[in-house]
Parts: sequence; structure tokens; C-alpha cells
Amino acid sequence: MHELGIVFKIIDTVKETAAENQVSRINSVTLDVGEVSTVIPSYLTDCWDWAVKKHDILKTAKLIVHQIPAVTYCQDCQNQYETVRYGKTCPRCGSQSTYLIQGNELYIKEIEVTAP
Repeated sequence: MHELGIVFKIIDTVKETAAENQVSRINSVTLDVGEVSTVIPSYLTDCWDWAVKKHDILKTAKLIVHQIPAVTYCQDCQNQYETVRYGKTCPRCGSQSTYLIQGNELYIKEIEVTAP
């Protein structure tokens, strides 16, 4: 379960950002997680709920996860399509000259804080 390692990294980043901005309390952290990023949102949330209890600045912080759909682009017919449904093969022309244009990302989108 690599989600725990990801949560530790997110917590470190959020704490660094809070220190740089003299923030004393984090209310929530919003993540964008790609549909094919290999991160399971429910595991991420479970790890978050366990890990934040160990950090005063994050004790009550919620984790909000937005899933970004995976989209693939076909170089032959310029079609964009659902990656999970069709895989590497373009449903319009049958080409495999395709590449993923979104859906494997994982990043912190927003940190909501309590004003000092």
C-alpha cells in the first residue's frame, strides 16, 4: 500500500507550506488524483485519517479527493477518448498510436487554512 507513503509526503508538503505562511491550523487539503494514477482514493483517505492525528496543525483536517478522468489521444485521427473504457486502442480508427493526456496525475490542488 503505497498510499501511506503518499500521505506522509503530502503531510510534509502541507506542513512546510503552513510554516512558510505562518499558518497554525489546516482545515482541509484537496487533491486531484488521476483515474489511472495507481492511487486508490479510499485507501488514501483511510491513511490520511490515521496519519493526521499525529500532527497538531492537521488533527481535524479533512482530505478531499477529486478524481480526474483518464483521457487518451489518438495521433492518427486526433480523437480523444476514455482510457479506462478503451485502453490503448482508439475506438474510432483502431490505431494504437495513442498516448495518455490526463489521468495519471496526483497533486495538491488546495489547502484551506484558518486565518491567524
